[in-house]
Amino acid sequence: MNSSKLLLKTLIPVAIGLAVVAWLFAREFDPEALGLIHWSGQAVAGLLLALLFVAGREGGLAWRFRALTDRDMTWGASLRVTMLCEFTSAITPTTAGGSALSMVFMNREGISLGRGTALMMSTLMLDEAFFVIACPLVFLFIPYGEIFSFAPEESGAAFTMGIRAAFWVVYIGIVLWTALLFVGIFIKPQAVRRALVGIFSWRWLRRWQPQVKELGDNMVDTGRDLRHKGWRWWGEAMAATTLSWVSRYLVVNALFWGLVPLANQALVFGRQFVVWTLLTISPTPGGSGVSEWLFTNYYGDMIHDASVALVVAIFWRLISYYIYLAIGVFMIPSVFKSKKTTHQ
Repeated sequence: MNSSKLLLKTLIPVAIGLAVVAWLFAREFDPEALGLIHWSGQAVAGLLLALLFVAGREGGLAWRFRALTDRDMTWGASLRVTMLCEFTSAITPTTAGGSALSMVFMNREGISLGRGTALMMSTLMLDEAFFVIACPLVFLFIPYGEIFSFAPEESGAAFTMGIRAAFWVVYIGIVLWTALLFVGIFIKPQAVRRALVGIFSWRWLRRWQPQVKELGDNMVDTGRDLRHKGWRWWGEAMAATTLSWVSRYLVVNALFWGLVPLANQALVFGRQFVVWTLLTISPTPGGSGVSEWLFTNYYGDMIHDASVALVVAIFWRLISYYIYLAIGVFMIPSVFKSKKTTHQ
């Protein structure tokens, strides 16, 4: 990736996000709304706490890379891989994802590409498994009606129904995808590979067959490498995954605690599952534009003022998205340095 292409990929999501923010400002922002936010010590503490949870998010991911590589990667190397993955996720559409390049970044830190591919598949499965397991628990403790009981006046019930339907379609897709990964890695990798290749040999699906063959090969190789790993290895990896995702959600809780202190914190946390689910199907880089619009509409009923909701949304995106663009631009040159001795 040369410098001009990198700059372009970085500027595209920034431009999209800024355009949507400008549109939202023109439509909804009232300068007097800033007076509705109590810029007290609690507000500052909330912003600092949000940054702490950002650190927890990245610390969890770095811990996971270190655990999955059996400590072959140092904490520094694990953090570098984590931040580079976050950067590539920020400049690629969320439907494509940026974590697929993690095996390349791990290779620069001395992990062989074959092993890195297996670990990349395992991180993908761990992320999906966390969501599949945690989502029902959220609905168990937070009333379903409250999670989806929002309706902007200009959109009404149609907007609420659309969000609800989209969430469940994507959630079911994630469940099926997680089941496919589990069966394809641990139970019947060869059978799943043959089935996928057979399905994608149909004429209208044939264009994707090479990618599906590669997926099947990766699942077979991953299963061979990881099937013998013990519960302690998987348990530590899942604990790190949980730390990262919970910290990611708590960023918004910290912002609401500081800027909208009367909000229901449990509901703020629960709605993050819906937000991040819908962002997985965003066609824009890093969910740019979609995130700001979705946040202001979905949390608007808890803030009761669209202008204040926009302010909170901007703080959220600054510390949970744009920060990775800035860090990644300075870190990406390290990818081109000579790589370390490879650990098989």
